[in-house]
Amino acid sequence: MLRLGLFGGTFDPPHLGHLVLAEWARDRLGLDRVLFVPAGTPPHKRERRLSAAAHRVAMTRLAVRGHPAFTVSTIETRRAGTSFTVDTLRALRRSHPDARLYLLIGEDSLDEFHAWHAPEAILQLATLAVARRACATARAPRERRRVVRIGNPVIDVSSSLARRRARAGRSIRYLVPDAVAAYIARHRLYRGRA
Repeated sequence: MLRLGLFGGTFDPPHLGHLVLAEWARDRLGLDRVLFVPAGTPPHKRERRLSAAAHRVAMTRLAVRGHPAFTVSTIETRRAGTSFTVDTLRALRRSHPDARLYLLIGEDSLDEFHAWHAPEAILQLATLAVARRACATARAPRERRRVVRIGNPVIDVSSSLARRRARAGRSIRYLVPDAVAAYIARHRLYRGRA
């Protein structure tokens, strides 16, 4: 049975914390693949202007390049409208009917899970693989049998930190993969953005 991890996010930009979390989950859960899914239009980030989907997909591809178990899916960036996790999981279930699906989320997302679109349907489709995050106070959803903690080390790196430093012309080395840093510099991403 294929064991597939779904790792969604804006990846604006993808950083080393994302990669550590994905690798830790892959190893801990025995995942055959980790599918990175850059969000199209995330419902919880409407107040912030995101980089173009093409840039976020390109950076994510650069970030995972060379890892045989990591792949990038454009399923959400190709879909019109708001990107809901449940829709992505349903599409994955259709294309991989016999797979065991794991949804990788941080403790901070678990805190808000009850407010997600169709949380009970998500729990029917996938097991939540919860990563430790700095400053999170995660409450488990009612259906605990569908929640597993991956026990990862906490690496306090964020996309917002990388964006702030890039915007200020500061180094982002060791926050993001070198290829991602070069892409950000080449395309002048995050310059002049609030």
